[in-house]
Amino acid sequence: MSYEDRLDNLEEVLEELLEDYEDCRWERARSEVTLTVPRGQVLAVMRLLRTNNTLSFEQCIDVCGVDYAAYGRSEWVTSKAANAGFGRGVNRDAPELDPANRFAVAYHLLSVKNNVRLRVKTFLDAQQPIVDSVVTVWAGAAWFEREAFDLYGIMFTGHPDLRRILTDYGFIGHPFRKDFPLIGQVEMRYDAEQRRVVYEPVSIEPRTLVPRVIREDSRYEQGWKPEPAEEAE
Repeated sequence: MSYEDRLDNLEEVLEELLEDYEDCRWERARSEVTLTVPRGQVLAVMRLLRTNNTLSFEQCIDVCGVDYAAYGRSEWVTSKAANAGFGRGVNRDAPELDPANRFAVAYHLLSVKNNVRLRVKTFLDAQQPIVDSVVTVWAGAAWFEREAFDLYGIMFTGHPDLRRILTDYGFIGHPFRKDFPLIGQVEMRYDAEQRRVVYEPVSIEPRTLVPRVIREDSRYEQGWKPEPAEEAE
């Protein structure tokens, strides 16, 4: 059985088992199935995906956060009239926020029994990005959820030890959020008089370097062929 056939079977089972769960939907693209679940139903759906004998998603490979604040925007887009030089610096504008669906949590599941993968996604609001922990379903998700909390500030209800895992103990903010400044909040240096490392407010100004000219590469246009080299005289 090919992988596409296994995905067909997965979609059939999802359609049968999730008919009682409102607002659950899935889409299939690039040989991947993504199931979107309201955050209030995440734990119940995850238990179903884990314990159902037909699905049998025994492993949770990863849990990661997503910030959709600046989704679809690019700070490198410029116009042909931008000729102020490569060093032209601009202040980073605050990203546009969607309060209802700013954050998302993506769960990557694997069924060893069926040799198939599934991505489960749930959206969270900007004011209270809180969702139930899936540690009771997959114990290995504990560190993944701590990472999402540390980097995005997403809270997981029922997590046994929800604390930072990558940043320092006194770190302020969540560095993977789109509104977190690239220069950070503080800077560190060694103080010879105090004989220790000290933290101070960051002193550099936020800047974004934009290329002076963005050239189109004709080599990737359809039908383009290199010119033959001239014969030596």
